[in-house]
Amino acid sequence: MADSVARVLIGAEDGGGRLDRVLAAKLGSGPAALSRSRLKALIEAGDVTIDGRTIRDPSHRVNSGQVVAVHLPQPEPAAPQAEHIPLTVVYEDDQLIVIDKPKRLVVHPAAGHPSGTLVNALIAHCGDSLSGIGGVRRPGIVHRLDKDTSGLMVVAKTDRAHRALAAQFADKSDGRAHRAYLALVWGAPPRPKGVIDAPVGRHAQARERQAIRRDGRHAVTHWQVLERYGGDKPVAALLECRLETGRTHQIRVHLAHAGHPIIGDETYATGFKTKAARLSAGARQALETLGRQALHAYLLGFEHPTSGESLEFQSELPGDIARLRRELVAMSAADSAPAV
Repeated sequence: MADSVARVLIGAEDGGGRLDRVLAAKLGSGPAALSRSRLKALIEAGDVTIDGRTIRDPSHRVNSGQVVAVHLPQPEPAAPQAEHIPLTVVYEDDQLIVIDKPKRLVVHPAAGHPSGTLVNALIAHCGDSLSGIGGVRRPGIVHRLDKDTSGLMVVAKTDRAHRALAAQFADKSDGRAHRAYLALVWGAPPRPKGVIDAPVGRHAQARERQAIRRDGRHAVTHWQVLERYGGDKPVAALLECRLETGRTHQIRVHLAHAGHPIIGDETYATGFKTKAARLSAGARQALETLGRQALHAYLLGFEHPTSGESLEFQSELPGDIARLRRELVAMSAADSAPAV
């Protein structure tokens, strides 16, 4: 596929303006929108000419009547390789894709996981429909899920969609973007709902963990009890958690801090393994086969970056967490049954 060229005629209203700002105003919208940072990189790389003369200074002042040509190289191949990994696609169009991520799938290649990730799978699945994020043909990860957290994710296919979605998820004050999770936790809060407002940062000693830190980043989680299991002194509960912020391991750290860590969480619930003795035989067996934290991103909503349509998606509990929940419900029903 050949490279393309975008041409802009400088009008009287733009005369005297900075080259990068004028181009951002002219080319910063539409399906093939270019960000100002991307345009600046193209200018500095020598891919922009004015009346045939190459200009490498983003602050160059343009004059009315000039023709600016922006040479748009084809997006470079993504560094990660395409891998045909099965995906559950919930929604897809030319701007974005929503997938239901299974457990054990790492989102992005990193140390210890150079391949076999969601990014590798998306490169193979989307192919040429990835128009390039920052000049590279790769999917735009808007938000992440931990390896062993399952559920809904939205991924951008274009630079424009990536910028718009990232802005929505960074600022949730207008309600356009929202996420909610279901978590099976040890014990049960005495109140029906509440808010955990505690800053989260990297653990001082264990660098792979997060912790509540005074100097951490602002983090807020809203929770609500949906079910309690185990009579007057519940051994477990099902919570819905909604994120006001999106810090690494936020829900896991916040619930552990509140004294109700997520069942199966080998990082933040290590002191609660003895509670398994209070479970029924069926619930203990379901817990043993779970092998991960019982956390699922079941609800995802956002505004479509080009149409403006409000989209919302839901995902049922996956089989392993659903099985544990069924056993906990059965255990509670047996505990509350009258003696005969």
